[in-house]
Amino acid sequence: MNLKVRIKNPVFWVQIILGAFATALAYAGLTAADMTTWAGVWEIIKGTVSNPYCLFLVACNVWSALNDPTTSGVTDSDRAKTYDKPLEE
Repeated sequence: MNLKVRIKNPVFWVQIILGAFATALAYAGLTAADMTTWAGVWEIIKGTVSNPYCLFLVACNVWSALNDPTTSGVTDSDRAKTYDKPLEE
């Protein structure tokens, strides 16, 4: 995997953060509208980190962000491995 390119791509980070946050909210039965204080956000984060099932779901989201579904297996294409920055078309 060409991780150095992925970490330079803001879309990758948005996907990671939103995937983790949405997982935590869904497991807690909350919506974004329920998060009105930083203390509430922190409680959700603590609850997620202390729950093995939630951590598993977050790991699945991270896996989805890392994996390139257009190639076989879990690796990037040979072309993608040569990139130094995200491809601009």
